[in-house]
Amino acid sequence: MTETTSAPNFIRNQIQEELEAGRHDKIVTRFPPHPNGFLHIGHAKSICLNFGLAEQFGGDCNLRFDDTNPEKEEQAYIDAIKEDVNWLGFEWAGEVRFASDYFDQLYAWAQHLVREGKAYVDDLSPDEIREYRGTLTEPGKPSPYRERGVEENLDLLERMRVGEFAEGEKVLRAKIDMASSNINLRDPILYRIRHANHHQAGDKWKIYPSYDFTHGQSDALEGVTHSICSLEFEDHRPLYDWFLEHLPVPSRPRQIEFARLNLNYTLTSKRKLKLLVDQGIVDGWDDPRMPTISGMRRRGYTPASIRKFCEMIGVTRADGGLVDIAMLTHAIRSDLEDNAPRAMCVLKPLKVVLTNVPEDHEEVYEVAGHPARDDMPTRRVPFTREVYIDRDDFMEDPPKKFFRLAPGKEVRLRNSYVIRCDEVIKDDDGEVTELRCSVDFDTLGKNPEDRKVKGVLHWVSATHGVPMEVRLYDNLFLVEQPDKDRDADFLEHLNPESLVTVQGFGEPSLAEAEPEGRYQFERVGYFCADRYASRPDHLVFNRTVGLKDTWAKIKKKG
Repeated sequence: MTETTSAPNFIRNQIQEELEAGRHDKIVTRFPPHPNGFLHIGHAKSICLNFGLAEQFGGDCNLRFDDTNPEKEEQAYIDAIKEDVNWLGFEWAGEVRFASDYFDQLYAWAQHLVREGKAYVDDLSPDEIREYRGTLTEPGKPSPYRERGVEENLDLLERMRVGEFAEGEKVLRAKIDMASSNINLRDPILYRIRHANHHQAGDKWKIYPSYDFTHGQSDALEGVTHSICSLEFEDHRPLYDWFLEHLPVPSRPRQIEFARLNLNYTLTSKRKLKLLVDQGIVDGWDDPRMPTISGMRRRGYTPASIRKFCEMIGVTRADGGLVDIAMLTHAIRSDLEDNAPRAMCVLKPLKVVLTNVPEDHEEVYEVAGHPARDDMPTRRVPFTREVYIDRDDFMEDPPKKFFRLAPGKEVRLRNSYVIRCDEVIKDDDGEVTELRCSVDFDTLGKNPEDRKVKGVLHWVSATHGVPMEVRLYDNLFLVEQPDKDRDADFLEHLNPESLVTVQGFGEPSLAEAEPEGRYQFERVGYFCADRYASRPDHLVFNRTVGLKDTWAKIKKKG
């Protein structure tokens, strides 16, 4: 995050100016997730922004869970979020914080607003509150309970707190302006009754504060200087400031909004992602097709690639529309091209018998782990009489520019000899089951002198190749904006081929793959050993991304 970049970041520029003007000695930011689901790529942008700014300017970034809705929160989500932030390479300042740490102070401040005549207990039902609030074009009207006396309000609030009333029977509202053009200022709700056990506070509370009442005051208690959030909170900023102005808070943080990330072919609604999980459409929050950080990690994305992507898209206030997912895949390809060791894997095995190679013949090649990295260990690739090639690399009646294997044609086996296809073996249904080929033993490490051989194929020894399950992941949705039409069911746009599983063979070095070990399968793509399913006796690799980088071509044209 400290590297120089041309990507726009207006918040970084503003903080730089404020520090140079002496308005702050040190900046403090925060990342405040709701623990009601796993983090997704949109959260990654916020994480990189908040932690990155603190890192760049020598400040602090707090991790604070906005845990004000216990019915939807779980410890599993808290643990996953902490792991995601750490995995991305960031450390929060001090201990993990929770909004629930401040429940006592928030309640005292709610009482303060009541005493100042700026809050009241309302008996209207949720439907009545919506009706009284008005619309964007019509002002609201005051609740009949708006002018209750201070002592009555304090008494009712305390009775709400101890659980005397049923859920929905009463709420605490701020008394601001029912005619305000900003609907958020029309007496917003501060507390709701919820008879729910809290994962941090236990059963102490029967009322829980709203996000708007919790957020700014928590920032103030933590000495946050810059409360950075996405643009949908812009209309909430007057309310954020109203609370800070009317409460005896210890500091005055500043809220700044930025455009959220909208990625094509992707959903980032937690509610809809949870629906995919609950209906079994995906295999959990960390399914590699999910846009969650844990899902991307399982698919093979690296922390560096996600941070690079977030830096590439920049930080602006303008809603730039959809970000092309090709930018994201470009970031991971660039990283893995430089850092992923190479290996050979055949996904659609077709047996090749090398007829002029003795049955007991075996030679082993010492092959570079990476063509441009001397620091990576070499790998041992055995060559035997029988090998597998990919079925797509053979055609019985090929077009003119097909430079792979065909009857009478020659290709080079990567890092090995040139071979010629002499015979095609088929089953009773006419399906090709085997190729009989011959080796030109004078071509190891050199080209034939009397002819040109253009094709180079990846291959695996049939004797030493390790069987492996390969999961070919693709976009989960077929359209750019799966939830664009709010009247339609976004599930209608699911890609039926978002996961295709094949049984292939890999070179022996892959048997030593560590969980989350990332590789380029030569001529195929980038793959990652599944962190859960893969083990030495059952290798499972997930496709991260193919080899073709469309985004690099787009940039070149631009």
